[in-house]
Amino acid sequence: MKTSKEYKESLQKMRPNIYKFGELIKDVTTHPATRRSIEGHAQIFEAAQTPEFKDILTTTSHLTNEPISRYLSIIQGPDDMIANVRMKRLMFNLTGTCTGGRCAGFNAINAMYATTYDMDKVLGTQYHTRLESWLKDAQKRDITLAGALTDPKGDRSKPPSQQCDPDLSLHIVEKRNDGIIIRGAKVMICGVAAANEIFVMPGTSYKEEDAAYAVSFAIQRDSENLTIIETRRPSDTREQEEGFDNPVDNGGITQSYLLFEDVFVPNQRVFMCGEYAYCMKAVMNFIAPYRAAIGGCVAGQGDVMIGAAALMARANGLSEKIFREKLTQMTINNETTFGMGIAASVLGTKHPSGVWIPDTLLSNVNKIHVATLPYETKRIAQDIAGGIAETGCLPSCKDLNDPRYGKLLKKYLQANCSGETRAKIARLIEWLTIGSGVPGCMHGGGSPDGAKLVINATTDITHNIELAKRLANITEDIQIETKKK
Repeated sequence: MKTSKEYKESLQKMRPNIYKFGELIKDVTTHPATRRSIEGHAQIFEAAQTPEFKDILTTTSHLTNEPISRYLSIIQGPDDMIANVRMKRLMFNLTGTCTGGRCAGFNAINAMYATTYDMDKVLGTQYHTRLESWLKDAQKRDITLAGALTDPKGDRSKPPSQQCDPDLSLHIVEKRNDGIIIRGAKVMICGVAAANEIFVMPGTSYKEEDAAYAVSFAIQRDSENLTIIETRRPSDTREQEEGFDNPVDNGGITQSYLLFEDVFVPNQRVFMCGEYAYCMKAVMNFIAPYRAAIGGCVAGQGDVMIGAAALMARANGLSEKIFREKLTQMTINNETTFGMGIAASVLGTKHPSGVWIPDTLLSNVNKIHVATLPYETKRIAQDIAGGIAETGCLPSCKDLNDPRYGKLLKKYLQANCSGETRAKIARLIEWLTIGSGVPGCMHGGGSPDGAKLVINATTDITHNIELAKRLANITEDIQIETKKK
């Protein structure tokens, strides 16, 4: 398995194809727009080497019986899924932010592992065999893998084939004997700059007329005719500075648009090619583990917010016991999403392929909590911290170190600690609650409304009605006549 040094070297060997503000990023490991994300991902490799975290971050390949990164494994049971949730929480604890070059790719592997198994069994295709061969090689090379589902979509009221431009969803433009040609885009994709490869899969369901859009494959991040635009912007100019204005120097988020301009994908890397009837299965196989594990992600950052809020209370000369009720509520928020994710993990089912799929209902209920509770945790953190961390009035690191007036600023910022220490705590809270430290709680892994649709479809109201009727000793059949439109 790679060391963090070897991981960075693997990125430096890749063809530069990522742009930011019109500039080609020649080295993602050193460029200001991507460096922190690389450092965050590098910590995965470092932590995997330590006895304390090894069991969480590594496992044994069911294909080769060799030790591998858990991010390149197939989830085979509730214990594996629980380790996944714990792993996501750990990475937020260590980096303070998202390591998105691993999470979506991990879930995409598992989603398509089950889906390709179903396709091969019914259709007689060879996708599952291809996927296993690719996965063995990916495990051997210990790659970092981003996942890409989201298409531009265009007019949401129309399917892809009826859009004004057929490229508004990623699609197959040519099938060749040795592979396929892909055109279109995947957008708002997390962690691409930190990845060696990208695992692409459908982001929604399709009908027969949209079969060209039913496609899944793995591709090198630096493939020919693939252009990547890094879109993540700092929330304010403060994050463009060094020092404590970038409070988490070893973690950061990147988001990208992937522009496919007739990209060739060889057959051995193609895992779906027009099988439109299996797209929704693939999506559902993806969202169950993703929405369960995201409860660990936001709990991990919540841990940091609790610590930072309590630390600010002390810095202000106040005991954190004064804020006990608020800190308790922050903990409740954390453990609600974490616990719901664990419950979804345990109450899952084993797919015939061997993949463990968490409970769909509980995973989507967790998504609803993830879209609300972390924002309440952030609000409480700001409440405890006071105006210094929320109003935007904190002087910059550069100003605090200015030879003309820096000492005076530090003098007037001091309380129960030095002015510089108090400023660092305030900036961390500011970054976590209104800056780039904010993860995609609302729409990461799909929208809350989308989760509610799944919850509605999964909930058996008729069963609940029968429970009520039995307890009340009711035999009469009560029905509502459906009104004709």
